[in-house]
Amino acid sequence: MKKALSVISAFALLATTAMTACGKKEESSSSTPATKDGKTVLKLMTFTKEVPGMVDKFMELHPDFAAKYEVKVTEVPTTEGTYQPALDQALKGGGADAPDFYCAEAAFVLKYTKGDAASFACPYEELGIDVDKEIADAQIAQYSVDIGTNPDGKVVGLGYQATGGAFIYRRSVAEAAFGTDDPAEVEKQIGAGSGNWDQFFKCAEDLKKKKIAIISGDGDLWHAVENSSDKGWIDENNTLYIDPKREAFLDLSKKLKDNGYHNDTQDWQDGWFADMKGEGEKPVLGFFGPAWLINYSLKDNCGGTKVGEGTFGDWAVCQSPVGFFWGGTWLLANKDSKNKEAVGEIIRWITLDTSEQGLQYMWANGTLNGEGGTKDCVASNVVMEKSDGSVDILGGQNMFDVFTKANEFAKGDNLTQFDETINSQWRDQVRQYTSGAKSREAAIKDFKQAVGDNLDIKVD
Repeated sequence: MKKALSVISAFALLATTAMTACGKKEESSSSTPATKDGKTVLKLMTFTKEVPGMVDKFMELHPDFAAKYEVKVTEVPTTEGTYQPALDQALKGGGADAPDFYCAEAAFVLKYTKGDAASFACPYEELGIDVDKEIADAQIAQYSVDIGTNPDGKVVGLGYQATGGAFIYRRSVAEAAFGTDDPAEVEKQIGAGSGNWDQFFKCAEDLKKKKIAIISGDGDLWHAVENSSDKGWIDENNTLYIDPKREAFLDLSKKLKDNGYHNDTQDWQDGWFADMKGEGEKPVLGFFGPAWLINYSLKDNCGGTKVGEGTFGDWAVCQSPVGFFWGGTWLLANKDSKNKEAVGEIIRWITLDTSEQGLQYMWANGTLNGEGGTKDCVASNVVMEKSDGSVDILGGQNMFDVFTKANEFAKGDNLTQFDETINSQWRDQVRQYTSGAKSREAAIKDFKQAVGDNLDIKVD
């Protein structure tokens, strides 16, 4: 998701220097266990300003806690690949320079919950959290829990954001294509809930006759395919495994391109954003994605800020043919922290508190920094059910009605700690195949070679 956030948002204290988001170096002011006014220092390591902003709100709402503790933040962006090495060094080094708690996002979170760095993560139950009961009471999306569970079956990380995916479509294009923009009808047209892409491609053929692209580029399909696969990239023998659903993406991508079903754009590039404004080669029916794609991509690239400007207000959401999720941030605590209960109070407030004074409620209703902020989907279904997800960019539709179900369909058991690297190599080979630069067989062979050359993974 950080590829997304590095484009769409600007979204812990070490004795060593840390890179800031603008590329400069910033010296940490202190790494001692207490500040000059006697407060205990809690160190947070993160890659955006998002979680530090939440911590600031926690301190504001809990003055007794703030009287005892101060949170020092080290922010290292992911854009240049600097975050993970910095976090790894801090965790391995231990001592006063190690973070008490830290963030990991979907592209690499399994490294810290189940993989090479999982041994540093503290089970939530050791933070003073009645984790099983509170997860059940909050109805936390299961995929998020699965991702945050370590090999011993202990929850060591949870997210605050829910990133289950839906189909985000333009109302006017649906009206032109189907005679209605009703989500229920659009779901029928694209085969929502079918678990396959058969009806979706029948719809693509129908739309082609009307000079409409069903999606912008093959990347819009990839995230749905990737995260609905049955297995991940690596099997139990540490061997590369190409799930049949992921291998089929070669054929789906080529079918899209050869038949002119999309505008052949690449996600996060200019052509992709142009399609969000309605300025692409052909009108595009929609994009696959979670709520953050609406809030931080469509909203910033639709060509307007109110209904009637650009494509603002001309969007709606419905269920996808397959269940998937895309992105998210998980919070973890250091097992060696000397302040586990204090860290636990912050983490619980962010990930499990369902009250109107909890982060989840404020995040869902856009009130973290006052009324009128961005509404987003959260991990707790309890919070979403009592919140108002109506947003102007969707023509007033309550997006929580769709995304609550989407979160239930998402699964978190098909990821590996190397997904960020492997996905990039796979997408590159798929593009070369669909462009005609190499055969299907050569693309698979070269993909396996690239994985074998760059990662400590066996390749058959």
